[in-house]
Amino acid sequence: MKTTVEEISSVKKKILVEIEAKDVDQKIESVFKKYAKKAKIKGFRPGKVPMKMVEKYYGDQVFEDAANDIVRETLAKAIHETEVYPLSMPVLENDEIIKKGQDYKYAAIIEVRPEFELKDYLGVKVEKDKLIVNDDDVDTQVKAILKAHGKLTPLTEERGIQKEDYAVVSYQGFEGDNAVEGMKAENYSLYIGGGSFYPGFEDELIGLKKGDKKEFSTSFKDDYINPKLKGKTIRFTVEITDIKSIELPALDDAFVKGLGLEFDTVDALKERIKSDLTSREEKRIETDLRTKIINAISDSVTFDLPESLVENEIEASIDNMKNNFMRSGASFEKLGLSHDRMKTEFRPIAERNIKASLILGKIAKLEKLEVEEKELSDSFEEMAKESGHPAEELRKFYEANDYMEGLKQTLLKEKTLKYLVENASVTEVEPVKKSEKD
Repeated sequence: MKTTVEEISSVKKKILVEIEAKDVDQKIESVFKKYAKKAKIKGFRPGKVPMKMVEKYYGDQVFEDAANDIVRETLAKAIHETEVYPLSMPVLENDEIIKKGQDYKYAAIIEVRPEFELKDYLGVKVEKDKLIVNDDDVDTQVKAILKAHGKLTPLTEERGIQKEDYAVVSYQGFEGDNAVEGMKAENYSLYIGGGSFYPGFEDELIGLKKGDKKEFSTSFKDDYINPKLKGKTIRFTVEITDIKSIELPALDDAFVKGLGLEFDTVDALKERIKSDLTSREEKRIETDLRTKIINAISDSVTFDLPESLVENEIEASIDNMKNNFMRSGASFEKLGLSHDRMKTEFRPIAERNIKASLILGKIAKLEKLEVEEKELSDSFEEMAKESGHPAEELRKFYEANDYMEGLKQTLLKEKTLKYLVENASVTEVEPVKKSEKD
């Protein structure tokens, strides 16, 4: 067997394999013998069919099987010899017809990891938000809890809609003179001030009273999530059918006891909220810091990305979004999203993720970082706490379903990111308020 390698690109190679005629003849003869043993041809006993008759009746299939056998038996050896290791299933080019007395050639197109150099990936200069959780943050969460247990009552006073009211509205959206499908509701309860409805819609209702009608237009940005509305101006007709305010319960120990938690005082509730907010903010800051570091490294190097990895990342993202939509009762179809459009939308994110993953893999190799047994055990112990299943049971499940390698890769990625953070040049800065970001 002879092998040569052609470079199609930095991430795609073609292995050319040539099998000598004598080996081809041996394989063809071997396959013919197999067919001769099981051939059923009228006038001949099983196993006694002359080879010429076997070739007449089964020749095409024999040659096809022989070619497939040769590829199956030699491809792994060719990959090992050339040290061109595939990231995904090789694409075969074996259109050549196999013949007795002739060499047989085939090729395999293989995607490989890109080769690239990394410099100055340690000591990356980045800014990190200071950890700040103040009383206002706690009060906001307390108010949200009170609202969740509040009681909606119709307004008794004669006044217009204001922030934190619930407006009960009937509305219809129009593009030009045509009603927009799915943009109509009767007696819809809308919280004013949440900013979760159509852009500018809530602001247009401020000051309106029960029974009032209004017509207004709002423009949707080019990056709006619903492609049917991107860049469009929609005219709304609205009628206020009712206005309700929320009556909040008193914040006292009796209220806290009624929540059924493991504590029963207002102070304990606020302490728990502050603890949870602090933990959440720590995770946000850490995630943001890691993203800044890997983005800085990624922006410093350029290399081609294997298309198979990018495609797999895109499809995984789309599947995840579909599952989230299904859980909320939505779907791509209802939102006017097509699979092809989502592939286009997700490609830049997928490319950045794959590039970051390849860079982290390279750094782990350069720094000789590995996942140790203790780290694996700790990971299963953590999963056991979250799932309620014994760690040993979880480990056996992972081993039986070939999930161990994936887990090791995830842990190695985390270890490498932690290593980069520990070796970065980090400056703490005051966090930017949401209003300033907007």
